[in-house]
Amino acid sequence: MSAIVAIQNGQPGGGYLMKYGRLSIPFKIDFQPRSQLTIHVHPEMRLEVLAPQHRTPEAILKRIEAKSAWIAKQWRYFEHYQPTQPAREYASGETHRYLGRQYRLKVFKSEQQSAKLSGKFLHIGQPDTSDHKATQELVMAWYRQHAEATFAKRLAECLLKCKSLKLDSTPKLTVRLMKRRWGSCSKAGNITLNLDLVRVPIHCIDYVIIHELCHLKILDHSPHFYRSLARILPDWEARKERLESQDWT
Repeated sequence: MSAIVAIQNGQPGGGYLMKYGRLSIPFKIDFQPRSQLTIHVHPEMRLEVLAPQHRTPEAILKRIEAKSAWIAKQWRYFEHYQPTQPAREYASGETHRYLGRQYRLKVFKSEQQSAKLSGKFLHIGQPDTSDHKATQELVMAWYRQHAEATFAKRLAECLLKCKSLKLDSTPKLTVRLMKRRWGSCSKAGNITLNLDLVRVPIHCIDYVIIHELCHLKILDHSPHFYRSLARILPDWEARKERLESQDWT
């Protein structure tokens, strides 16, 4: 027996809520000058609906209802891979990742605060080794410093690979913590990358950057977008699978 489907309107921001069994999936209809309706479930647990401007909301909602079983299946699949890692304590012995490799946290007593990667350890020096909050701040400051330098370098490399996009200018790069996305771009031509992306392998970082660079030319996830992505990065699917295969944080 199939699940009962209900689509409710009047949600915050003019959105909708699709109820399928016990699932509640929010979404908005994004009307664009396009010929086909595209329904896409993203790994960060987001339902995207891109619709032609000439279609009525009623017709689009009927189509979503017809695809509700597929949407629910995709949603549950990505839900299974959402991070479940317990909160970190920032104490010696914890494992932290950097560019895809694992390092052990080693906190030692020092009059001067410091953070340095050496061998298989991330060494954190501070006056009070029991002050885990201070350790966390030092670790995150170290990650931010290295993320900003690494992402800037990778963006420059990726721009060379993306000459076919003929971008008008070099995008402004911002680094910040993001809960559900590895990266995003704005219509103003800016790219934001998740600080935690510095934990993953370089080839996965490049995939996210090139994905966002393609979005600067093609805002949606249409077949045209994926053709452009594949021309620049033929193995993008393998990189995407690697990125989503485990919890890197």
